[in-house]
Amino acid sequence: MSTLRKVISFLRNLGFIHLVDSLNYRYQSFANRKQNHAFKRENPAVALPPDYMLFEAFKLNYKSYFEGGKTTANWVVNILQKHKKLENITFLDWGCGPARVSRHLPTLLGAGNEVFGSDYNPTTIEWCTNNIPKVSFFLNGINPPLNFSAGKFDAILGISIFTHLSENKHHAWVEELHRVVKPGGVLLLTTQGVAYREKLMEQEKQVFDRGMLVVRTKAKEGHRVFSAFHPPTFVRQLFEPYFSILEHHEGEVVHWGIEQDYWVLQKKR
Repeated sequence: MSTLRKVISFLRNLGFIHLVDSLNYRYQSFANRKQNHAFKRENPAVALPPDYMLFEAFKLNYKSYFEGGKTTANWVVNILQKHKKLENITFLDWGCGPARVSRHLPTLLGAGNEVFGSDYNPTTIEWCTNNIPKVSFFLNGINPPLNFSAGKFDAILGISIFTHLSENKHHAWVEELHRVVKPGGVLLLTTQGVAYREKLMEQEKQVFDRGMLVVRTKAKEGHRVFSAFHPPTFVRQLFEPYFSILEHHEGEVVHWGIEQDYWVLQKKR
């Protein structure tokens, strides 16, 4: 286990994890300043969220936000269209943040489709509403419900949302997602699976290996530093009362970091 990981764990237990995150923000702001200025100069028409909003939801890199968001949106469409015809559908980006993915979906999905985004951060939703066309944005709470009628959506996306929620909210949100998706509708959700085990402390690994959710608290729930790690056994037990699991891909350690697991689910009729 690295010394840095031990230090961060120690600071988390003291309640200083948000201070650590603030220092990380300042570091990223400095490290990425030249390439961010270059991207902004070369792409004046691209609406970019405020720096901290971008950092909190992703990382403080304009090119990764915009071009990486487009790549991820293509990935989402390619996965979902294996399981559902994506024509004349209503699509929800649950926990959309500053629209890194959802801003690209209207173009990729084409005419006849409706794209919605929801997030618990009112400042983020205000920015998205004022800057991202062709997507309808709505505020939700850290707890359900969503401000949508039952059975509204044909497809729902949730990238790295369960990764920042406590166990009781996992159960509450699965029930709510089940409520707002149509019978036969599909969900694409990501979790921090087995590949993330190497990031855990020894005591956390023991919990994870018993098939139990590991949650790092001492932080504001929903924030990037409030983190949950998901053994596949736990995830299956969470989803299976409500959804059929159509696809599960385990993430791997790759050159840029660690991939999250993804799950494709279909509402049971």
